[in-house]
Amino acid sequence: MSLTTAEHPFAEFIKILGKGKKGARDLTQDEAYRAMHMILAGQVEPIQLGAFLMLVRIKEETQEELAGFVQAARENIGCQQRPVGADLDWSSYAGKRRHLPWFLLSSLLLAENDIKVFMHGAGGHTQGRLYTETALAALGLKPAASLTEAQQQLQTRSFSYLSLEHVCRPLFDMINLRPVMGLRSPVHTLVRLLNPLNAPHSIQGIFHPSYRQVHQNAALILQQPHMAVLKGEGGETERNPDVECLVQSVHEGELQDEVWPALFARRHMKAELLDPLLLKQVWQGTLDDEFAEASITGTAAIALRLMNKAKDQEQAHALASHLWQARDRSRFDEP
Repeated sequence: MSLTTAEHPFAEFIKILGKGKKGARDLTQDEAYRAMHMILAGQVEPIQLGAFLMLVRIKEETQEELAGFVQAARENIGCQQRPVGADLDWSSYAGKRRHLPWFLLSSLLLAENDIKVFMHGAGGHTQGRLYTETALAALGLKPAASLTEAQQQLQTRSFSYLSLEHVCRPLFDMINLRPVMGLRSPVHTLVRLLNPLNAPHSIQGIFHPSYRQVHQNAALILQQPHMAVLKGEGGETERNPDVECLVQSVHEGELQDEVWPALFARRHMKAELLDPLLLKQVWQGTLDDEFAEASITGTAAIALRLMNKAKDQEQAHALASHLWQARDRSRFDEP
């Protein structure tokens, strides 16, 4: 067997990122697009993929790189040919470890009031976290198994959750490299902006505050009509009512920053046990939990403000509280 010294086409991108302190630079948006296009097309070697993901992880992705990655991923799953299928895109990739995923009840509250919420995520890549799919099972809600089924669920119940596995298998496989690498990768960032059903509104949670502005500016580059990003509890799209929350958004090409104050003077203790069955009890009103209710209505208020259902924070909180009080408490009764 003859050996070849011809350089692999993907080596171009590794060289750009890995030439050392003086020689390395960020990728342009086009370079990031081409690199992710090759990755998703299966045109890279495993060792190249690992090197690329970790080189980007070490330096942290720029807004141009993130936009290029998302552009390639959306093209890969055919977003451009898909009609708008949801009102609100909601990413859920972090999992919870300190508090229950109260944001699920926020999204279901919006869905009960005729807002079509499409949630996508991936679970199991980080040990010790409660992921959305597990919590949904405790509520008796079946995830979709395809984008087509997700759209059908949105028509019948205004809410659908779909695993990234059924949206883009290569991205799902890369997220699950987390235990192998010991670190998260840029894929954890890009999937939050994926918006597979072209919803006009998108809401995202991040853990590291520095990523908030990167998401905001990437959404601007990608011409997302309306997007909001916040430092969510545990990294999920969930407002922590114990602390001040900065929401950075995009509205028709304009950047906006809005500070939502803490709702309590003192912080609450973290839960001793994350029992997802408590989600049902709080919804049905058989369990009173001030932290949970503030998180549910506070998160819903940010979403309502994003969607221009309220003119200011006070009105958004009032509307979210009204919807919560008027909810169908029998929704999760056993059949």
